[in-house]
Amino acid sequence: MPIEFIGYVTGRHQSETIPPVGPAVAPGYIATTAAIHEDGGFDRVLVAFHSNSPDSLLIAHHAAAATRRLGLLIAHRPGFAAPTLAARQLATLDQLTRGRVAVHIITGGNDSELEADGDHTTKGVRYARASEYLDVLRREWSADAAFDHDGAFYRVAGARSDVGPYRPGGIPIYFGGASDDAIRVAGRHADAYALWGETYDEVAAMIARVSAAAAANGRPAPRFSLSFRPIVADTEDEAWARAGQVRARIDALQQGTGVQAGAIALDVAGAPPAAGTLPTNEGSRRLRALAARGERLDKRLWTGVAAVTGGRWNSTALVGDPDQVAEALLDYYRLGVTTFLIRGFDPLSDALVYGRDLIPRVRALVAQEDARRGVAAA
Repeated sequence: MPIEFIGYVTGRHQSETIPPVGPAVAPGYIATTAAIHEDGGFDRVLVAFHSNSPDSLLIAHHAAAATRRLGLLIAHRPGFAAPTLAARQLATLDQLTRGRVAVHIITGGNDSELEADGDHTTKGVRYARASEYLDVLRREWSADAAFDHDGAFYRVAGARSDVGPYRPGGIPIYFGGASDDAIRVAGRHADAYALWGETYDEVAAMIARVSAAAAANGRPAPRFSLSFRPIVADTEDEAWARAGQVRARIDALQQGTGVQAGAIALDVAGAPPAAGTLPTNEGSRRLRALAARGERLDKRLWTGVAAVTGGRWNSTALVGDPDQVAEALLDYYRLGVTTFLIRGFDPLSDALVYGRDLIPRVRALVAQEDARRGVAAA
């Protein structure tokens, strides 16, 4: 299966180490970031969804207009729009971009964040709702005639759409979540399953669990996507020095140095994590447990940011020179990972480095690995 690289586009320049500056929607920044990713050989960019962020669908549309081939992975949260409407919105953009759309379904791991949008459901209810939402979404995309649906969360009568996905295979659905509920939904619906970066053993175990869930639904295993924050420099020592600088910068911002301290928002540094603000999702719990085991694990895995943020976000890194980080990614490819979502703590400069120094190396290593497997199979 071909290797895929996904980057990250936001409405303005910001990260855990860079306080947001300027308007929440900066059209020039969006276009520049998208072009850097396209020129750097990324296949897609993720456009995130949070309860206080600009609309992901509209940001993705602007990124598409600034590029020619770059794919879009649009984060989308079930429960806030009717699934029939969301199906038509996504299909319309897919037609306008000639098949560049994929959707990343997120159910939300922080109850407080969802409550800001008026959603007071429990996590288990959200996963059940997401599964039914995806049933209706796919049917709206594929139905040749009007259909009815009468479920626990949605009732539609005579639903039909004049617009469908651009490609016969439809719009790919990415899905994440490490809880048992999440894996059940992934087994039923996911074309690609997204994990945060963990150790080799833990990633292999998650791949096995999700593959078994897909098989139980009579489906092949999905693609597997793994998220990392690579910290790459000319030498290993320089890379580890930069990792230390990243952690120190986050520590400083959390103490109110250079930014007004406050409640932590996703991808933005703020007050240090406390018991009342820690995310409750299983993925974040796993990252906190990982950080408790040590700051450096396996060959290149660094948990320093996960430790200081309480496991928020995809916050684990691979640290080293370009060859070392590429070889670590190859190790995960050998486990069955074929998609890597990589984004940096300095979004623009890191995307340039990834495109120049990392992505070509990984593609070359994967080609060599595939050729070796072909010889062995013969």
